[in-house]
Amino acid sequence: MTGARALKPLRHPRAWLALWWLAVALVFVVCLLPAPDLPTVPHGFDKVEHFLAFFLLSASAVQLYATPRALWRAALGLLALGIAIELAQFAFTASRSMDPRDVLADALGVAAGAAIALTPLRDLLLRIEARLFAR
Repeated sequence: MTGARALKPLRHPRAWLALWWLAVALVFVVCLLPAPDLPTVPHGFDKVEHFLAFFLLSASAVQLYATPRALWRAALGLLALGIAIELAQFAFTASRSMDPRDVLADALGVAAGAAIALTPLRDLLLRIEARLFAR
């Protein structure tokens, strides 16, 4: 099952998918912003930020993708994104540094977000759309 068939039967699946990809791109860009341009956070809090960003991306993928295969691909893609961010920080930024603990926080966020698929929240977006467009 590929393409649109891998998506849940949402009213506007391609629009939701485009928003998800926009969020993925936004996470990538924000992670490459120069450190002086970012708000100061307590030491180690960036790990929480990584966890939350990847949790939200992964949980959003659960709302979009219908098949386990598509969810695995999204999860692996998000893990690759986390690694790519760290490599890009190392290669292209002077004020950011590569940190394997960021990748660990990303991976934990992806796993926690993917776990939503095992709960009734897995179809939250379908229920929200049904209520919004039922009127």
